[in-house]
Amino acid sequence: MKQITWNFNGLFKNDDDPEIEKKRKYVEKNSYAFIDKWKSREDYLREPAVLEKALDEYERWKRYWGSDGDEGYYFMLRTAQDQNDPKLKAKFNKVEHFSKKIENDIQFFHLRIAGIPEKNYRRFLEYKGLGKYRHFLERIFAESKYLLSEPEEKILNLKSPTSHANWTKMTSGFLAKEERRVTVESGGRRTKTFSDILSLMNSRYKVVRDSAAKAFNDILEKHADTAEAEINSILANKKVDDELRGIPRPDLARHISDDIDSEVVDSLLNAVYGRFDIPSRYYRLKAGMLSVRKLKYHERNAEYGSLNKKYTYNQAVRLVQGVFKNLDAEFAGIFEGFIENGRFDVYPGKGKVSGAFCAHHLISQPTYILLNHADRLNDVLTLAHELGHGINNELVRRRQNSLNFGTPTSTAEVASTFMEDFVLREMLRKADDELRLSLMMMKLNDEVSTIFRQVACYRFEQELHPEFRQKGYLPKEDIGRLFRRHMASYMGDYVEQSPGSENWWIYWSHIRSFFYVYSYAGGLLISKSLQRSVKEDHGFIEKVKDFLSAGLSDSPKNIFKNLGIDITDEEFWNRGLDEVDALLKGTTELAGRLGKIK
Repeated sequence: MKQITWNFNGLFKNDDDPEIEKKRKYVEKNSYAFIDKWKSREDYLREPAVLEKALDEYERWKRYWGSDGDEGYYFMLRTAQDQNDPKLKAKFNKVEHFSKKIENDIQFFHLRIAGIPEKNYRRFLEYKGLGKYRHFLERIFAESKYLLSEPEEKILNLKSPTSHANWTKMTSGFLAKEERRVTVESGGRRTKTFSDILSLMNSRYKVVRDSAAKAFNDILEKHADTAEAEINSILANKKVDDELRGIPRPDLARHISDDIDSEVVDSLLNAVYGRFDIPSRYYRLKAGMLSVRKLKYHERNAEYGSLNKKYTYNQAVRLVQGVFKNLDAEFAGIFEGFIENGRFDVYPGKGKVSGAFCAHHLISQPTYILLNHADRLNDVLTLAHELGHGINNELVRRRQNSLNFGTPTSTAEVASTFMEDFVLREMLRKADDELRLSLMMMKLNDEVSTIFRQVACYRFEQELHPEFRQKGYLPKEDIGRLFRRHMASYMGDYVEQSPGSENWWIYWSHIRSFFYVYSYAGGLLISKSLQRSVKEDHGFIEKVKDFLSAGLSDSPKNIFKNLGIDITDEEFWNRGLDEVDALLKGTTELAGRLGKIK
């Protein structure tokens, strides 16, 4: 097997490479060459040909240097490998400070383009030389309607930490510091952290789940008054921002930021809400398989069966490679290139961040993937998931310019879940009945949480913001009742809305990133719909690649429209939901055949 730690060739030789300082000066030189050339000019705001020249230079800056160049990317990756090294932290903080100044100094370019009068939009958008930047301009113009003046935008940026971020950090920080003694799976009682307690509520052992839930609810109750003040403060800040910008609906700012049409999100929400029978039937099945009349609120994610099958990293690579080769030769080639060039950091290590991620920065820089492979079955799916992001990055890199490099939040999880699901299908094919049932239950649990729970949360937010704006302040009891009602709407009759569940909004960080959660449901359902099309006609994989290559070159709505798909039509979303329904039916049949339903 090839290198199992990151190869930084092309960036730097080591943390003290003299090239670091040289490249930083080069970033500064090229950044201020652009800033000094264009900051005092206005001709690019009047003449499309001049704007083309300015954007060509901006695209080159964004391609090779950005605000932090190779140094920022390198030390971001190095601190992920060793987050406790104070020298690495210091170097990363230094480059972040350097980068922030350049970002502040160059933001005039974006804001002034946004200030082009609306009557001139068509002249710029239809100019042939600006065709390669058309959607970059469309995104700016869409946002411009709600932008304030440069000084006002600066004020809003400066107040953001004190009016939003500091509040949410306070709540999450208080929760993270909490510890309780709970029953553990090895027997006896141990002192566990808040995150450990959250994980223990998913245990296969009821006594462990119940003990963890008691501690978890106690912690939430302790901080309920603080969270009440926090959520009301950030809701008030959001209300002020929306009123200043003239934003008509609370979730519109999110849609503009994510380059998604509101009608697409509304279509998604309506389709998923209309299929809330699926999670209700899943929880009925799970309750029967766990031999209880109803699941307690904290038991809905409890593990079923055993997923103890081991996969070494080499075995995981071979399995995923085989799946990718069957899907598409270019997918397999990108994966093999990652291996050959040392783009994986594979195993856990002291100081290394937990979890997994796929990193990219400038279009001219390589993709890197961090894993914490521990030979678990889930580690195979994690490898496939992060490779999905990596393949997405590489396809965009090959076909787009630097201003179109990336994926909008609304579709960021499509490639990852697409690849992951095809790998899971291969694992299911090779599994015996007992393992297959455990895998299917695991997958259903993930999909119910990713699709239906997130849509229920979005609908909670849709009611929370207007309720606050009407009343001026919401006590924790009112927030809890609203939250519980929306959670019950998707859980159905086989999950008990247990005492304490009214406070579970307190720890849910995503509702502080307003209206973000739709992207989980939307991304997975787009993936499901694409998977179904590929299974029906393998040639459809070329359309999948076209979508994954598009990056930020157009809106998701238009990208799919060009592929002959209408994502404003609820039927599109129902194709993905049908896949979830089919998995539920197959799981129910297998559980019945194995005598697992009590």
